[in-house]
Amino acid sequence: MTPLHPSDPFRALLLAVCAAAAFCAQAQFSDLDPDWKENQAPTPPAFSADRLIEIDVAKFSNLRFGIDPHTISLTPDGVVRYVVVANSNTGARNALYEGIRCVTGEVKVYARHTGQDWNLATEPKWRALQDPLQPSRHSLSLARNGLCLGASPNGSTQQMVRDLRAPPDTRFGAK
Repeated sequence: MTPLHPSDPFRALLLAVCAAAAFCAQAQFSDLDPDWKENQAPTPPAFSADRLIEIDVAKFSNLRFGIDPHTISLTPDGVVRYVVVANSNTGARNALYEGIRCVTGEVKVYARHTGQDWNLATEPKWRALQDPLQPSRHSLSLARNGLCLGASPNGSTQQMVRDLRAPPDTRFGAK
């Protein structure tokens, strides 16, 4: 492959496209409210393993994930909170009370349930949904498949549940 000459029109077009993409990526986060404050997270809600909506995470995982639709809430600060349950092939069950901030693509774990009671996280922190050091595939799948619509919460909690239950090729009005 020959390198592009500085005066090559294709190179100029390529540079323009890259600059536009960088501008759009920067613009997405420049509209964020610098004074945004998260509301205090409510107490972790009760959940039921009998009403879980299964989440497609990874084909070769030893864990099966599901979200209890009755626990999904959208608070005025724009955070979508929910309980997700992980079941292992051996029968072990854990649950997480999490929040997703669609506008920034971040997730936070507020509490863990390992059997009897909720254990509140000490100093929970927001982290990227696509954090390479601590991947959260189930949270990313939830954001992409119903909780978020781009950088916004996906309308009402009822709409979120409808989209989570819908086959992937019919979500978000696709035909």
